[in-house]
Amino acid sequence: MNDDSSRPPPAGPPSNGTGLLEVHGVTVRFGGLTALDDVSLAAAPRQVTGIIGPNGAGKTTLLNVLCGFVRPEPGRLQLDGAELRRLRPHQLASLGIARTLQGVGLFRRLSVLENVMIGAQRQAHAGFWSALAGLPRSDRDERALRSRALKALDRVGAPGLADAMPNQLAFGVRKRVALARALVAEPRLLLLDEPAGGLSEAEIDDLRELITGLSSDTTVLLVEHRMDLVMAVCRAVVVLDFGRVIARGTPDQVQADPAVTAAYLGTEGADGSENGAAAGGTEGLDG
Repeated sequence: MNDDSSRPPPAGPPSNGTGLLEVHGVTVRFGGLTALDDVSLAAAPRQVTGIIGPNGAGKTTLLNVLCGFVRPEPGRLQLDGAELRRLRPHQLASLGIARTLQGVGLFRRLSVLENVMIGAQRQAHAGFWSALAGLPRSDRDERALRSRALKALDRVGAPGLADAMPNQLAFGVRKRVALARALVAEPRLLLLDEPAGGLSEAEIDDLRELITGLSSDTTVLLVEHRMDLVMAVCRAVVVLDFGRVIARGTPDQVQADPAVTAAYLGTEGADGSENGAAAGGTEGLDG
């Protein structure tokens, strides 16, 4: 279902008023390149919304806008109706926004538990680093942070690893730890940037169940190349191509949209040549 509207579609009523993300008319240009072109979308509370598209479609740029790394001109962002003006990365935790990276991004010289505790520092009165250094009046905060971190590790299926060092763990387990670090702050909005990358098929099956469970507590915006994962966990999907929204709807609606098929697989022109953003690419719509 093609949709070039500059207004995001209705996202459904907020659940307890938490986690409704709205993106209005976001445009990003880098020199003469338009990375995002009048992008509007909405991610409803307590469900998974997928962002898909061929390589270079603008998916990561959109996440960078939502994290304050890139400022759109023009465009507006709203979370639960509040304008996110002049958003900066250091503000994310206080706003209830957390993001995982395509890489893992763990501190090699900190234990698994300490890495996860970093994600909860906005809940601490003395601060994580004060607790880590054993400064006065930090004991109560440290106990609270440890408890939160242990619960987060248990939630992502990584119990018993608190004292391990990141370099002792397999890549898939390190990804779980990074997700626990994002979850420990109990975000309203969780941004997942290609969480299935580098995982085995068995690990992706586990990830599918985990993401589905997370959406009961928080709004999840998922950027992912694995179409089977996206179609299994998302209630709504937005498709980008050359920085524009070319389709949006349920997974079934998006899969049936000819514009999406053309973007991923290319269309044959009159001269027999292939057109389309992903012609010759490795991504398949069916995963």
